[in-house]
Amino acid sequence: MTLEVEARLDGPAALDAAFAAAPGSLLALVGPSGAGKTTLLRAIAGLTRPAAGRIAAGGETWFDSRAGVDVPAHRRRVGMVFQSYALFPHMSAARNVAAALDLRPRAAAMAEARRLLAQLGLGELAERRPDRMSGGQRQRVALARALARRPRALLLDEPFSAVDRAARAQLHARVAALRDELGAPIVLVTHDLNEAQLLADRMAVLAEGRIVAQGPTDIVMADPAAMRALGLREAAALLPARVARHEADGLTRLEAAAGPLWLPRIDAPEGARVRVRIMAHDVIVSRARPEGLSAANILPATVLEIRPGEGPGALVTLDLAGDRILARLTRRAVAALALAPGTHAHAVLKAMSVARDHVALARD
Repeated sequence: MTLEVEARLDGPAALDAAFAAAPGSLLALVGPSGAGKTTLLRAIAGLTRPAAGRIAAGGETWFDSRAGVDVPAHRRRVGMVFQSYALFPHMSAARNVAAALDLRPRAAAMAEARRLLAQLGLGELAERRPDRMSGGQRQRVALARALARRPRALLLDEPFSAVDRAARAQLHARVAALRDELGAPIVLVTHDLNEAQLLADRMAVLAEGRIVAQGPTDIVMADPAAMRALGLREAAALLPARVARHEADGLTRLEAAAGPLWLPRIDAPEGARVRVRIMAHDVIVSRARPEGLSAANILPATVLEIRPGEGPGALVTLDLAGDRILARLTRRAVAALALAPGTHAHAVLKAMSVARDHVALARD
């Protein structure tokens, strides 16, 4: 059920974007406000008509300007969750979900609605109205309603931004599980890179209506041009690791391919696979293994690439036993260390330089 999107819109909200999302994957659409992220989702759902392009999912063509195809929104098997929930305030949670099943007999629709709510941990709230629910509960009702359509594509428009941190963590876990269970592509619009790191297999960066970078999440986050389009001054790398143990002094030991990595205690069980976002400006490079440092993490590395950066800077790509991280150095430092592709070195990282929200559970 691959989702294929090519859409062009003219006018004030101009858009010219194309991407594909594979079954069982989650694509994060990120970009500054006004970039066209929500407009693109609305075009997929049939709520906005592109001037030109083609939109198809699972072998069904929903829009094709050349062939004159434009399937109306109610006939597209799309589930969409809005930032504002968009629930009927006078209806119970079960009736809100059943509204997406209006082609079924009422009794069957209500039974299916209760089943979906129970699956999302809301079985006891099926008869409660939205105004008597928390933000996180309302968003789960909206998610259940989207799933009721058995969608060929699930579209999430900043669904976590209006809920508190605890509810956000629960919703993240639920969406991560759906990614594996649903078998359909999920497209998530978010402005939060930590959220994209946590959930997305692939990322597309949208700026001024155009996709300026797309690909695996770790590759896009390591692209300085993509990060600049997001208003960020620094690129980052995602380092895979496994939680080895939690220490009494508040540190967690991870095992990466290149060796142990110490970080402030993270919320993940021992044995869990994680991805650590490491900013390029936090990495120090040494030719010889340094001694007498306060930095806890010293990993053997090989220089893969050196790219010129802004001003006197350079961006160095390092191989860590098959994984890659970035280091932001001055060109003077590169020359002083005689760094070149193939040079053996060591990557040095302070444990306290990695924020807790830069560590996310990875897919098994």
